[in-house]
Amino acid sequence: MKAGVIDMGTNTFHLVIADFSEGEVDLIYKTNVPVKLGEGRLNENIIIPEAFERGLQALTQFSYTLKAHDVNVLKATATSAVRNASNGPDFVQAVKERTGIDIEVISGDEEAAYIFKGVQATGVITDTTLIMDIGGGSTEFILCDTTQLLWKKSYDLGAARLLQAFFKSDPISEADQSAIIRHVDQQIDELKEACRKYQPKVLVGSAGAFETFAQLLHKGIDLKTLAWAPLSVNGYQQLSAQLIASTHEQRSQMEDLIPLRVDLIVVAALLTDYVLKTFVIPELRLSTFDLKMGVLHTLLAEQQRLNGR
Repeated sequence: MKAGVIDMGTNTFHLVIADFSEGEVDLIYKTNVPVKLGEGRLNENIIIPEAFERGLQALTQFSYTLKAHDVNVLKATATSAVRNASNGPDFVQAVKERTGIDIEVISGDEEAAYIFKGVQATGVITDTTLIMDIGGGSTEFILCDTTQLLWKKSYDLGAARLLQAFFKSDPISEADQSAIIRHVDQQIDELKEACRKYQPKVLVGSAGAFETFAQLLHKGIDLKTLAWAPLSVNGYQQLSAQLIASTHEQRSQMEDLIPLRVDLIVVAALLTDYVLKTFVIPELRLSTFDLKMGVLHTLLAEQQRLNGR
């Protein structure tokens, strides 16, 4: 059978299609569209008309692709931008009317659980680990070890949300940097307590910005062939300092930095720096699997249960 997953993030909509015929997740199609659903008024919890229409257009194209691949099972999830928006239900209804796609608006806890499933499937977890998924509207943190999920929480600390609220200078000023870090620090008391309890030895960054860090650190790296990869902490710190000190124009000229992330990557770097320093984590890794792969692996497990396997 073929299964499709649509992940409607705050910045990007993703579609993946997999074949489950051999009892494994065999990825046969993958695409994404920079919809920027959270553009403009993310912190006011409104999807502006232009973003609303871009979302509808992307999902209309996805619906054609799903039909072309004869997908049997589809799960479409929406995260921070839709779940927090006052007109999020209107978007869900409009999608259903235009495309026939049923959207499941998942909670932050559900989002974190799917991210864990995706990261776990890579084999990257070999010690007590903090997983970090920097989205546009929210950032998820998951603590786990080699056998189980220990703690998880989603915070409304996404890169686009912080960008719109605090990033007012070019290059980003010390004052803007401090405002972002102060805001983050005030929100994450539960994460601090959980890290004191479990003492993570590895930070695993889930896809997104961490794929960009990997591409900038390792020119020519083919992420399509990797489930996970180690990242040098020293190399990352030098890259982060360069990104934070650069202007918008300088970053826009960087190879492997897509236009969508030219400014978001600065916020992602500040968040990653803060986490590495605050929790004194000595090792950094990338997982190329994230929420959408977690949903696919969950669908496979459900299918196997139904088949009595």
